Amino acid sequence: MWEPDPSWRALPGAGGPATEGIWLAEADGRRWVVKRLSAPEHPAGVLADPAHAGYWRREAEVARDPAVVDGPGLVPPEFGPVEEDEGGITVWSLEQEGEPPPGLFVAHALGRFSAAAHATPSWASRRLLADRLAMAEARGGWPTLARTTLADVADSLWRRREHWLERCLEAPEGRLHGDAVPANFLTARADDVVAVDWQCFGTGPVGTDVGYYSLSSREEFEVLVGAFLDGVFLDGGVPDAGNTDADREAITLAARVTAVYSVLTRAEWALAQAARGEGALAGKFRHPAVAPHLRAVQRQFPQIEWLVRGR
Repeated sequence: MWEPDPSWRALPGAGGPATEGIWLAEADGRRWVVKRLSAPEHPAGVLADPAHAGYWRREAEVARDPAVVDGPGLVPPEFGPVEEDEGGITVWSLEQEGEPPPGLFVAHALGRFSAAAHATPSWASRRLLADRLAMAEARGGWPTLARTTLADVADSLWRRREHWLERCLEAPEGRLHGDAVPANFLTARADDVVAVDWQCFGTGPVGTDVGYYSLSSREEFEVLVGAFLDGVFLDGGVPDAGNTDADREAITLAARVTAVYSVLTRAEWALAQAARGEGALAGKFRHPAVAPHLRAVQRQFPQIEWLVRGR
């Protein structure tokens, strides 16, 4: 049975469906981040589907073929050994040092990454937001939000999720990092951003990444989307789209839909965890594990209102 070396130091961030743990290790005079991926218990489940957002082997596949994600815009860290055994896979990557890049720099880089010509490997995710909403549906949808003042809004958006997923497909297809949060964008390398945690990498509607990034970046949605579009059209160029108002509107819509459905799904999850304890749900809105998600929902009110109006 695999076990981490006792000399390794455990790191936070082991939150993926297949991630057993993350450690900092020293070897050959260098510092490495070691991530352990556990094989799923059910080989026929979604985690074994190469096109699913949660495919358990994807980060190891990126480490074996980093050219797939090597710019422009985003670049991977230097990978070391990829060690496989019966219980899972251990992936080594060189520790990255440097200042985290500003939010607009990241948004611009995400645009360049999405817009670049690319080949799609067989193990890339194909339906990122749809898969995440399907997992939410398997948990019963958004029942805890139905106990809040957002009940009517949440009900309307949940019932129309298939409509908005279809509208997202109006945007051109491009590469997606898949988990665009500030913690995964470590430092700048010339004009690019060194990105880690490629577990959800794949292809999908251009705009998806910046919509997800807007949930945790300090910059406002419209400003981030503007920087992203500059990366797409001024420095990149989507192969099957031109720099037209329709393309920009379709990409902005994909970002908006991703932001709204992701932030509400996150809020549902946080509220559902809190609801298990004693006491009224409303009394838990200020809980440290809940409040950040509700503030994120508040920041997305303009996007939520836009979708509710059904434009």
